[in-house]
Amino acid sequence: MSKKIRKIGVMTSGGDAPGMNAAIRAVVRACAYYHTECVGFYRGFQGMIEGDYVTLNARSVRNIITYGGTMLQSARSKEFRTREGRAKAAEKLKEAEVDAMILIGGDGTFKGGLALSEEHGVPCIGVPGTIDNDIAGTNYTIGYDTALNTVVEAIDKIRDTASSHNRLFFVEVMGRDAGFIALNSGIGAGAEEILIPEEDLGLERLLNSLERSRRSGKTSSIVVVSEGDKIGKNVFELAEYVKENLPYYDAKVTVLGHIQRGGRPTCFDRVLASRLCVKAVELLMDGKRDMMVGIINNEIKATGIREALQTEHKVNKDLLRISDILST
Repeated sequence: MSKKIRKIGVMTSGGDAPGMNAAIRAVVRACAYYHTECVGFYRGFQGMIEGDYVTLNARSVRNIITYGGTMLQSARSKEFRTREGRAKAAEKLKEAEVDAMILIGGDGTFKGGLALSEEHGVPCIGVPGTIDNDIAGTNYTIGYDTALNTVVEAIDKIRDTASSHNRLFFVEVMGRDAGFIALNSGIGAGAEEILIPEEDLGLERLLNSLERSRRSGKTSSIVVVSEGDKIGKNVFELAEYVKENLPYYDAKVTVLGHIQRGGRPTCFDRVLASRLCVKAVELLMDGKRDMMVGIINNEIKATGIREALQTEHKVNKDLLRISDILST
């Protein structure tokens, strides 16, 4: 028989994502609804190791739904990667009388939660919060929609200056191992080419595509490049290669960087965070553990954390076909 859950801890870990505050708010208010105590750990697993936490109630999280970032802050903890570090964290949870944890973050966060559960018996539920959308078991992660809108808005502005000066712009977006942001924002912004780590399109294809664009009368072009794309060592080397082989192009590079992590979360991300985190609390109350909540075909589903970690979340290859058609 599972232990009755009287106090739930919540934390954010890894890279921050818009909507994390909405997620924290949902956990806290769901705990209040079910008459369960809630504490928030600052700076992820590192704060857990140091016992750096605060008691949260419904009033503690008022108005935070509108803000990006995370009120609990985030960090990556080298110490927690060791057994000794996890033992310290478990001891601090015991001292704080925390019965279970809700972990908001990406795959590294979920791996840490699984280890904490297996080694020290702490029930954990994972909530996918990452702009990369690279976690299986959910169609969308918290922060992804906001990041997409941020990128599309930026590309729209870059296109204005590209058109004014007959320039080719390479726009690098986040996505070290996954091309979700590049692929969807590229289509949404009307990019001529989209380069992602899942598809090695090759340098010759890129040159041929840009040459076709020039011959068709296009005087400016946008190429969206995921930071993990493997065609060149980096986006700057890629731009130089194009300049050398297509000298009539005035090629420029814009790296959007951490601007993609910031900003007020979209309505979609706020609603998604709310739905996922209410379900996370309810799973713990029902005695479930070591699961990740996600949204699949607009329904909230629970997947085993280990299964989610071992399954690859693949990009929609049909979107690549659509991109080719629309860039003609």
